[in-house]
Amino acid sequence: MASASDGPRAAGAGRPSTVGRPRDTGRDRAILRATLALLTETGYEQLSMEAVASRSGVAKTTIYRRYPDKAALVAAAAEYRSAGTPPEPAAAGLRENLLALVGWLAHQIAEQEVGLLGALFAGMRSDPRLAEEMRRILRRDEVAMTEHPFGEAVGRGEQVAPHAAELFAELAPAVIVHRVVVAGGRCDERFVEHLVDDILLPLLRG
Repeated sequence: MASASDGPRAAGAGRPSTVGRPRDTGRDRAILRATLALLTETGYEQLSMEAVASRSGVAKTTIYRRYPDKAALVAAAAEYRSAGTPPEPAAAGLRENLLALVGWLAHQIAEQEVGLLGALFAGMRSDPRLAEEMRRILRRDEVAMTEHPFGEAVGRGEQVAPHAAELFAELAPAVIVHRVVVAGGRCDERFVEHLVDDILLPLLRG
């Protein structure tokens, strides 16, 4: 996205307008990857725009054009790192769809570096702006993740507890994070089945 400083020059300046110039996606990737690396290495508090500029080779002014503050930058980097599309619901019942969804979610979380997760959690506790940005992203992703499986289960006439989607979004990631970060365990097929059959389904069916 072009910034105000990239717009039309004053009359007679003799320089072409750059309105509509495509944003350099290579710079975007360099900025976000540098942010993720530094966030893991130094934590949120010590992360600075200057350090990101130095690591990425992108001017600090360019970074500020894209991201107005550190919270916006870190949230964008976290979103870039964890980008993924939930599996499409199958024609089968809620259990089968939850097995696929929990397996996908476990893979997404397990791929995150523990240091990165810790830095994000600590940053959210200390910076309300980062917490606001991350919660906005998480709420959007929760809707994308749960809307179809639970909506289709209701449409098939399956027993689904009120607010089951919100309950799933609260419980499933928390149990997976505990498994990965606290217990240091693997999110294998046996764990996924245990989480779905023994914990989630009894609660989600009410």
